[in-house]
Amino acid sequence: MHKPRIQPIFIAGEWRTGRGAPLISQFPADGSVNAELRAASVEDVEEAVVMADAAQRSAAWRATLPHQRAAILARVSDLLLSRAEELAALQTRDNGKPLAETRALVASAAGTARYFAAACETLEGELPTPRNGDFMTFSQYEPLGVVGAITPWNSPIASEMQKIAPAIAAGNAVLLKPAEATPLAALKLAELFQEAGLPQGLLSVLPGRGSVIGEAIVRHPLVRKISFTGGTTTGRHLAHIAADKLIGTSLELGGKSPTIICADANLEQAVKGVAYGIFSSGGQACIAGSRLFVHRSIYQSVLKQLCQVARQLRVGHPEKPGIHVGPLINERHREQVASYVERARAEGGRVLVGGCPPEDSALADGSYYLPTVIEGLPNHSVVCQEEIFGPVLVAQPFDDEASLLAQANDSVYGLAAGIWSADYRAALKLAEQLEVGTVWINTYKKFSISTPFGGYKESGLGREKGRRGILAYMQQKSIYLGLDPNPIGWCD
Repeated sequence: MHKPRIQPIFIAGEWRTGRGAPLISQFPADGSVNAELRAASVEDVEEAVVMADAAQRSAAWRATLPHQRAAILARVSDLLLSRAEELAALQTRDNGKPLAETRALVASAAGTARYFAAACETLEGELPTPRNGDFMTFSQYEPLGVVGAITPWNSPIASEMQKIAPAIAAGNAVLLKPAEATPLAALKLAELFQEAGLPQGLLSVLPGRGSVIGEAIVRHPLVRKISFTGGTTTGRHLAHIAADKLIGTSLELGGKSPTIICADANLEQAVKGVAYGIFSSGGQACIAGSRLFVHRSIYQSVLKQLCQVARQLRVGHPEKPGIHVGPLINERHREQVASYVERARAEGGRVLVGGCPPEDSALADGSYYLPTVIEGLPNHSVVCQEEIFGPVLVAQPFDDEASLLAQANDSVYGLAAGIWSADYRAALKLAEQLEVGTVWINTYKKFSISTPFGGYKESGLGREKGRRGILAYMQQKSIYLGLDPNPIGWCD
């Protein structure tokens, strides 16, 4: 019987079979096998780190001018766009998102590469005004060295580019550990960077379990920065490692984002926006608007319209056109989402729509779950406080701004929030009082690579994107130039 081809992984610029445990990429829509590979091993990590350090310190890479690094990123952007359909299809196979969403993720990755190419070329140092007249000072930004980047399975190619592009633009080497469930997009990115002319050794893609491969990467003494997107528990663990090593971290973690519909909101716009904010991507997004607060005067009307929209959403095979909601990442995750809904029922919550897998027999082999709306739970309940990472929305009424803010801010998380209101002055005032890193007003889940992104509280540390996104992968050096022709007279 013919054995399936083993997908090689990318170790220090070379394609080879990993020396770790077997790893399978499965299609969440039906459980079929996309690819078989062997994960990286701890020995593979050691080799990749040593090679990355040598490549990053090499005279050739250190002498690479900003516009030359920018040219590599620009070529990667062009390659992404030229192969957009292929890459979107690959991501859909890897994590089950509908093609419309994975096309947008590829476009986002291309835009990220292009943006940091420009940021690389235009990055400036600083020329502080000296306090004394006998010297002048300036400061410059330099790369950190080897960066460990760990990414999630929900938006692979976009998340990975948001780490690789600024790190390479800043002159670093990158060890990328993609999510165990979705290694294929990261490996394809490695192929594109290789084709674009990135020198050997500056990028490795090391799939495998986070507790093994991720741990080996971040604990290695030559790794000088940890960039992680994922769960708060893992992020807290990585922060401890970084603290012990005295290195920097960028942590984009969990969320339980409140969405607020004020009494004066355009209800049709708000309801569709709320549905998009929680049900797109199957709710598998850290910024999903999973808590809904509606002014009591319009609460019943909003819930009625929202349930109508939820029932009308097309749940189905992600490769079919017009699908709104595809499968969750795998059966185990679907069971976890379902357990939260059962917990809500046990705590007295009322499931208004959804709350189960679809009945369509054509979807029986996939890990699908219907868009779900729950009401009747207090804000301190488990389902209102913990991140579910699925298409589950919890709705609550509010009477006044004070009670709204008390409930909206009553969370360990602080990643994002949404406000729907016709009064921008009131909305901006409300936004200032929400303890979150991003607020959308009369829109949701819109992103700009030039706008910093990150969270408050247990939603993370640091910021990605924007011009400061490249500085997060650099360190600052100050230089003094003596102007006094006389030597220092200290020992005269």
